[in-house]
Amino acid sequence: MALCPPELSTVERVYGMTLCSLPFWVLLGLYGLVTRGLPSVSQAVQSLGVAVLSGVIATLLFFRATDLVKHSQRQLAVVESTQSFEVLFTLLGGVLLLRDAPPDKYGWFGVGLIVLGMVLSSLVSLPKKEKA
Repeated sequence: MALCPPELSTVERVYGMTLCSLPFWVLLGLYGLVTRGLPSVSQAVQSLGVAVLSGVIATLLFFRATDLVKHSQRQLAVVESTQSFEVLFTLLGGVLLLRDAPPDKYGWFGVGLIVLGMVLSSLVSLPKKEKA
């Protein structure tokens, strides 16, 4: 946040990030095309969904949230920690929308660790009560 000029809006930041990373994605796509050929329609649709939902919408919301709390290190840490929920949303989306197999016991253990981490992060971020 300290490196980002305040006159840049959230949309401008996401646009800049996308534009600057575009050569990498073009090269990666060309490499995949040369080595593996065209993706299946299913892969292309899933990739488009991830690109729009995670790459655009979630990034816009995340950057906006960091803009709102950039003056508080504690609140900024909480916003940053919410990124771990991306794993849970991806899991739910895969199971509910794409009919992926649900996680095994080790996967559920990992989900539990993520939730525990979020709960602990929320508890730590609560304002301290002064003792009288």
